[in-house]
Amino acid sequence: MLVDELIEQMVALEAELQACGKRLEARSDGEALHDLRVAVRRLRSILRPLRDLPDIGALEEVAAAVGHRSTSLRDTEVLIQELAARERPELGESRRQGLEAGYDALLAGPEWLLLRNALAAWPAICREARREGKLKGLGKHIRKELAKQRRKLGRELRDPNHDRHRLRVRIKRVRYAVEVYPDLSDLPDKAPKRLKEAQSALGDWHDCIQWLQRAGQEADLQPLCTAWRQALVDAEQRSDQALKPLLKAFPAD
Repeated sequence: MLVDELIEQMVALEAELQACGKRLEARSDGEALHDLRVAVRRLRSILRPLRDLPDIGALEEVAAAVGHRSTSLRDTEVLIQELAARERPELGESRRQGLEAGYDALLAGPEWLLLRNALAAWPAICREARREGKLKGLGKHIRKELAKQRRKLGRELRDPNHDRHRLRVRIKRVRYAVEVYPDLSDLPDKAPKRLKEAQSALGDWHDCIQWLQRAGQEADLQPLCTAWRQALVDAEQRSDQALKPLLKAFPAD
């Protein structure tokens, strides 16, 4: 039953990614890249506990490559939105041409083609692995891997010198794993909401860091640094508060 559910999720994600790619190619809306990246993260969350199983590692690597390739594009999208909110839309327009070229390069790149081909082939590979008995004990294996991720998050939350970047990545992994494996995650009912809140707060902090780093290299952004430094301080405080409720849900052991 679990294998059938996995195949169903993967087929749905393949269709969603195809649709996102078409939306991005047509420039039909401003959320196409964001939705594509969310679908890739969900895909990686399905695959991460399975990476030791036959033919899974390669697909996870291809999905990771698409995610990495699109990161800088999404950062630029968010920057353009921020510049519009700060009533400096002309600074965003000067960066849009590069963003448009980046969209085309992503869709024409080998990573995108490899991911689409691998996804199309995966259901047949998964069914063959089941027939050969390679997927026995799959639920137990996934539950074990998810528990390992929870313990890592618990330890990092308690590290007095924790790295917000690493915590943000870990929280995203755990949150999306809960969404794709809700029956195997063994979390308190409120934990998914707490994870989402913490991810949002750390996302605001991450954006401020990105903008300040770019301002160090792009002179036209420097007049906004004072506002962004204050926003960074506020985001740090919000993220610290959002992390506290996670301590109870994610023990270190």
